[in-house]
Amino acid sequence: MPLVANSNLPTFTRLENEGETILQKTDALHQDIRELHIGLLNMMPDAALAATERQFFRLVGESNQIAQFYMHPFTLKELQRGAEGQAHIDEFYDSFERIKERGLDALIITGANVSGPDLESQPFWKPLIEVIDWAYENVTSTICSCLATHAVLQFRYNQKRYPLGFKRWGVYSHRVTNRHHPLVNGVNTRFDVPHSRFNQIDRTQFEAAGLHVLAESADANVHLAVSPDQFRQVFFQGHPEYDLISLLKEYKREVKRFYNKESNDYPPFPENYFSLQSEAILNEFKIKVLSAKNNNEPFPSFPEELITSKLDNTWHDTAESIISNWVGKVYQITSIDRKKPFQEDVNPENPLNL
Repeated sequence: MPLVANSNLPTFTRLENEGETILQKTDALHQDIRELHIGLLNMMPDAALAATERQFFRLVGESNQIAQFYMHPFTLKELQRGAEGQAHIDEFYDSFERIKERGLDALIITGANVSGPDLESQPFWKPLIEVIDWAYENVTSTICSCLATHAVLQFRYNQKRYPLGFKRWGVYSHRVTNRHHPLVNGVNTRFDVPHSRFNQIDRTQFEAAGLHVLAESADANVHLAVSPDQFRQVFFQGHPEYDLISLLKEYKREVKRFYNKESNDYPPFPENYFSLQSEAILNEFKIKVLSAKNNNEPFPSFPEELITSKLDNTWHDTAESIISNWVGKVYQITSIDRKKPFQEDVNPENPLNL
């Protein structure tokens, strides 16, 4: 069912141009369809801020549940932003205080870039805990993605992530380990998920915390797990929300970091992502980059279009199914026992906000 454009956020226009169904708020008011209000705590850096919005908005909007989805993005003021990113947040994002006043049916928390291995030393650590604690008591279910999963495992379950010693990135095959859980109902027993991280939490740690593992990879370890009550908290260690080109963009950024002397080593290829032909093209490009770097020449033109046409998305359908199952469970629970209805701003002279 459709997303409702409940603000002027450019993501709605972008998704509509991509073919997604987007209802204008005035049109949604005249439809007798249940609303679901879902928050997105977007902690991604400026370069990935809007893309992350689109990725999660798209997955929710593609749910097959009979509902109108109102998305409410917000972030943490402790996260450092550039002028453009902060302007985007100031114009289109809610504050956490306003989110608490209005209430939510469900919440998604993205990953974030961090400096240093210690999560407790990050400036967003205490504010993030505040959000997660509030959500635990006031929101039907919270999806924690990547770093958010690592944070919750540390402060709530005393399970710290550990450094891999390398970057785990690529597209990996996973197997459903509990086929009876409603989140994986109708999902292929084997499916792919992109991963991108330097740190990991193992299955033994999830189990020591009393969490239930639903899907894991022989190479990338646990991807999907749930809290002991089976639903209040959902944990992703991978990135099912990624677009087709997300890892390609990330690879390009890593190459540029090497060219700009921000890293010492030329990046390896994301695993199981590029075709052999694409890798050959990118190996030729590497020669150009090394030459440009050694001769103080401009960064060569990256062969993005050549590579994109050869990429395959082998994970989106499964991600869509899992999010649809999650939304369906939220819909079911909130229909029976809604903790706090969403409090919309109301103009007394125009109660329908027309």
